Amino acid sequence: MPQRIKMSKKKGQSKKSSGQEKLLQNLLKTTQQFMSGKSYVPMSQGELREKLRIHPQHDEIFHEILKKLIESGYAELSGGRYGLIKAKAEVVAGTMRMHPRGFGFVQPDDPVLNPEDIFIPKHLTLNSVDGDKVEVLVNPDSVSEKGPEGRVTAILSRGRTHIAGIVRHVHKHGEIEAYAPMLGLTQRVLVQPSDEYQIVVGDRIAMEVIDWGSKETDTYCRISHHIGHISDPSCDIKAAIEEYELREDFSTPVLQEAQSFGIQVSKKEILLREDLRNLECFTIDPDTAKDFDDAISLTKDSKGHYHLGVHIADVSHYVQPGSALDKEAKLRANSTYFPGACLPMLPSELSNNLCSLKPNVNRLTASVFMDFDAEGNCVDYHISRTIIKSCKRFTYKEAKLVLDGEKRSSYAPTLKLMVELCHLLKHKRYERGSIEFAMPELAVIVDKEGVPQRIDYIAYDITHQLVEEFMLKANEVVALHLSKLGKNLAYRVHDEPSEDNMKDFAALSAAFGFHLSETPTPVELQKLFDEALETPYGQYLATSYIRRMRLAIYSPENIGHYGLGLTHYCHFTSPIRRYVDLVAHRILFGAVDDRESLEFIATHCSKQERISAKAENSVLLLKKLRLLASVHQKEPNQEYEAIITRVKPFGIYFEVLEFMLEGFLHISELDDEFFVFEERAVRLKGNRSGKCYSSGERIFAKLDEIDFITQETKWSIVTENARSQKPKRKKIKREEKKGARQRPVKEKLVKPKRKKSKK
Repeated sequence: MPQRIKMSKKKGQSKKSSGQEKLLQNLLKTTQQFMSGKSYVPMSQGELREKLRIHPQHDEIFHEILKKLIESGYAELSGGRYGLIKAKAEVVAGTMRMHPRGFGFVQPDDPVLNPEDIFIPKHLTLNSVDGDKVEVLVNPDSVSEKGPEGRVTAILSRGRTHIAGIVRHVHKHGEIEAYAPMLGLTQRVLVQPSDEYQIVVGDRIAMEVIDWGSKETDTYCRISHHIGHISDPSCDIKAAIEEYELREDFSTPVLQEAQSFGIQVSKKEILLREDLRNLECFTIDPDTAKDFDDAISLTKDSKGHYHLGVHIADVSHYVQPGSALDKEAKLRANSTYFPGACLPMLPSELSNNLCSLKPNVNRLTASVFMDFDAEGNCVDYHISRTIIKSCKRFTYKEAKLVLDGEKRSSYAPTLKLMVELCHLLKHKRYERGSIEFAMPELAVIVDKEGVPQRIDYIAYDITHQLVEEFMLKANEVVALHLSKLGKNLAYRVHDEPSEDNMKDFAALSAAFGFHLSETPTPVELQKLFDEALETPYGQYLATSYIRRMRLAIYSPENIGHYGLGLTHYCHFTSPIRRYVDLVAHRILFGAVDDRESLEFIATHCSKQERISAKAENSVLLLKKLRLLASVHQKEPNQEYEAIITRVKPFGIYFEVLEFMLEGFLHISELDDEFFVFEERAVRLKGNRSGKCYSSGERIFAKLDEIDFITQETKWSIVTENARSQKPKRKKIKREEKKGARQRPVKEKLVKPKRKKSKK
């Protein structure tokens, strides 16, 4: 694993400016990352300079960096070429973060000595689970596209005492076997019978772990409490809360504190602020939103200059450091959004009322005023604590109707002006190399009982784009402002992707008919996505690219944001739902910016963000499967259009387009002949017919079975001959009438009648 090397000043050397120091450290880090790549071969200084695209004016600094790498024992110079010295395997302690697919990443306890997370392949996790403190042996000769590789050698302490599971079998003699998603499909979990609960197959239970076991031995648990049954959609969110240990109910002190502010802004506070209640401003949010963080205003003067105002709910006025509200918000770190429900960071008294920028009521805000010239350059700004009265609550759909001329509104001129500025800012973003994914968002619409009714595809139209551009600019301005003041801040940072990952993505794109250079430029990538998103597999390519990117995280160390092409960026515009934004507000208005505290907040918020995303995705997947099951009941022979996304020697992976759901077909299930994997072409070819299956190819598949316990689907391929005369089915109706709750495809999952408990 690359060690962290710091550049020190020579005696008598004049002190470098902050900018020079950052350049030095960035070049050092870039050089280390490049040399540690698995495809790296020894190179001369000139070759390295060319590969790293280092400007000649930085030759002296680059020479100093190479010299330092040799002095530190990181590299060696032989025959005029710089090679990487093979390091000995080292033992690192850290926290395990598991991926749903079974592999994991260990976050080192000392990020200074070990700056990168360590990738742990699925078979080397030693039965560790998310949150465990582990010891890892890092393999210096194995660096994957996911980073340095290692294996868990010891579990130092368990991160949790309970896990959630679903009952798979209840044996004759009362022995209970459960599936625990956190432990994976291969780990056998045995549960002690209980007189308190009459357990049946499909029950969702919380379990206290008695013995974690290992890869070779079983895990033993006892029932903590019953959550519900897998056939009941109303307990999907409850089960996710248990599985991911999310905080649900607010304590009495927290609620009392939230209620103590009343329902109106105090008159005393109004007098202390810049009064903007006569300013035309409004919110634009999703249909179901209740927590309106941001309002926007915009005018244009006679010189052609734009005057944009981004007005953010001033949560920091209500949530004071060290208060009960603050402690709870810090633990939660963010709101978690499920289909039809939200687990908020703050109680509804604040999140949905006093802090939410509802129309026609006084609200306290932090306003960022930005002036732009006719080309979209920000020429001036100022930040102030204000009070506003939003004129209107727009939904994205309503704002789009106004812009399209399908609905009348007195705010139409302002909306059109916003579109005008949005295009200028988008152009600026493209110029600096930021890549935009105009992907539609899939939303599963559920009823009050959690039963999925339909799928909505929310287009990333101009209304979404203008709000995003204005929020991005406000976040950037705040980050630059605090940096100029010398303030510490939890930046939102995004490191550059590895060269290997970019080569890998270029190869994947080629399989879908899009050609990129081995190290594609942002311009190339943007052109690809603009074209690809017009095709059925555009979403898959965009998602695949994002997966190959490094994760954006929070950090007091500002390394810039690669994805946005920005040197300074933070999160400021959503303090109702993100704790790190609330902290940015405090720093902006004079709170102490303690570096040590910020390091904890950045790490904690980054961790909780990932946990919330896993919980959200787990519920979304289950809702998709429930909806798919209801369609299957009505049309058991329905054929679904799909795109092959990956081809392996043992089968093909594909994405069912209508549900954005991944499926798999084993090689034995492909037609009625023997298929051979052609490694060079990355395809499966039939030895009799010559039929080939390659990435990017369209196929049709039929659903055979859904296992709701493991959340796996089983499919059959539909051959060209089999689907020739069948009429095409219409896709899921957007406004399908509410029907009875669907039963799962597997009969065994229909909730059975329970015997009365002995107690």
